[in-house]
Amino acid sequence: MRQLSQVCAIQSGYTVRGRLDPAEHGNVLALQLRDIASNGSIASGNLTRMQLDPVPDKYLLCRGDVLFRSRGERTTAAVIDVSFEDPALAVLPLMILRPNPQLLSGAYLAWAINQEPAQRHFEEEAQGTSLRMVSRATLEKLQIAVPDLETQQRILQIDVLAEHERELAQQLTLKHYELIHRVLVERAQAHITASGMERMPQ
Repeated sequence: MRQLSQVCAIQSGYTVRGRLDPAEHGNVLALQLRDIASNGSIASGNLTRMQLDPVPDKYLLCRGDVLFRSRGERTTAAVIDVSFEDPALAVLPLMILRPNPQLLSGAYLAWAINQEPAQRHFEEEAQGTSLRMVSRATLEKLQIAVPDLETQQRILQIDVLAEHERELAQQLTLKHYELIHRVLVERAQAHITASGMERMPQ
């Protein structure tokens, strides 16, 4: 087990002074808390544009970076696995995690943060009641397993297969449920028809 601060750099997202005013022709895309789904996916198709001069380089996102939702009911993480056409930065309360590429892949880090042990750590350490908040110090203290990079990749591949299997099982269960109810409806209708024929005068 390794402490998160030992295997990746952690920094807060960009602080917007006042309200974030969208600019139709802005030079930077802004990723906000609302753009990260609770399941760890990024809704990158409708990001807000803003105008910044100069653009603060340390907040710009690169492939392999991980964004952490430090506030909200679900404090999950998402990996940047696409290249944005324009510069993109993360806005507070998102936090930016940059894993040491020799030790940790961004995809594996996001996966590990979204698992039960990490979520339990956040639950125990979180501040606030109505709006839960995970501090940077709490994030830095998180203990995660860091296998070799090849094992990390295998874990991610198996996780994808397991998720696909779960989806197929759900579809199969639904189809089975629909089939049973269709058969029951047909039998009920057949019974009514048969009963009606028995009552017909000879």
